[in-house]
Amino acid sequence: MIPNPRARLVSPSSAGFGLKILMENRAQRKDYLHYNHTDRCRSARWTARESYQFMYGRPWQEVLDFYSHAVNGRFSLSSLLGTEICRDHDDAETPLIYNSAELNRAAVKDKTGRWARATFKIVLSYDGNSFDGWQKQPGLNTVQGLVERSLGKFVDEKKAQMLKDKCLPLEGCALVAGRTDKGVTALRQVCSFYTWRTDVKPQDIEDSINSAAPGKLRTSSVSQVSRIFHPNFSAKWRRYLYILPLNDGENMEPDSTTWENVENREEENFVKIEASNGEKCVDGIHDNLVLSPNDQELVSADKPQTFSITRVNQLLRKLEGKLLSYKMFARDTKASRNEGPPTECFVYHARAAETRLPCLEQGVGRSVMCVELVANRFLRKMVRVLVATAIREAAAGAGEDALLELMDATCRRATAPPAPPDGLSLVDVGYTDFDSQICFILND
Repeated sequence: MIPNPRARLVSPSSAGFGLKILMENRAQRKDYLHYNHTDRCRSARWTARESYQFMYGRPWQEVLDFYSHAVNGRFSLSSLLGTEICRDHDDAETPLIYNSAELNRAAVKDKTGRWARATFKIVLSYDGNSFDGWQKQPGLNTVQGLVERSLGKFVDEKKAQMLKDKCLPLEGCALVAGRTDKGVTALRQVCSFYTWRTDVKPQDIEDSINSAAPGKLRTSSVSQVSRIFHPNFSAKWRRYLYILPLNDGENMEPDSTTWENVENREEENFVKIEASNGEKCVDGIHDNLVLSPNDQELVSADKPQTFSITRVNQLLRKLEGKLLSYKMFARDTKASRNEGPPTECFVYHARAAETRLPCLEQGVGRSVMCVELVANRFLRKMVRVLVATAIREAAAGAGEDALLELMDATCRRATAPPAPPDGLSLVDVGYTDFDSQICFILND
């Protein structure tokens, strides 16, 4: 009988060594392959490694400090972007429990099941740098885990006994409008909690959550809403803001000679680019490019070192008002699952502008680029990939339809690696029709 080499690989004595070799071989194939772009900007476009280093090699601490102050109410986005938006999560967005239709329906019932429960809408702010993301995971400090432990004292007796019988901790159940990744801040995250207890007041919930992690987690408001309210399924749009810090003295608006030099290099680098990018892309294998943050290799000297914020704004505005499939900008999901309607998003608003971070003391804050994105839904890491890709295309001098053309790519390596999570925040979730006048960036 001929031994099976695969069986030897997974045998108890050599499973760890074989798995390590397999992972190392896959990493070697994965880290350094590049997508074969064929447009005129191919020789000026940063590779995945160069784009990664350009985005991560920035002074992120000042952005993290701003978000920390914003979570605690010391700064607002109006102070950053200079646009006053008097918008709050009030009860007009979500129907109150006390309306005649529901009362009439509840009167003819015995007030059991969902008719007897109270649903609360909770608006949260939290510092993404202090948590391991929203979703509860064993052994990690997550926002959901902290919130649900705070809600445990408000569960009804029946559920409390059920949790005790199963040897589970006494926790409430918090539904959320959208899960955020590790490092991503939320300024107005929306979640909900329901209970069959009649003595629970919104102020009780607010005090309990605020005492869980002072300075890192704060409730903006708690209100009792209709029993049919769901923070995710009831939402009509989400708003994200990405803040990219600019290096001191960095000129973000290259002059016309930069683009002339790029075009002159196109033909002479054609053979070199074709040789280095000749391998075929296997979709589904290279979805996530893993690069070491300690890698000090810089952007090649023959490529642009800066990008134009005006060009980034032009690229993003081409996405407005269109229902498109963003599977090339998704991460952490298999490409085979990203086909058809599940990957389609309608972007209401996509703009970029330059501003400065506010300071607690007198002085001038760091110059930053802000990207505001509003859509009916977002895919995993979609905002971070969009921002990084828009910057890469702007630096290469790509045309205004560059992002639209990437929608038809055959491999996710056509887009840039995700930008750092430090600059991203979930700003708001809307439950009424979107109004463009409530946006922060309204440039023409």
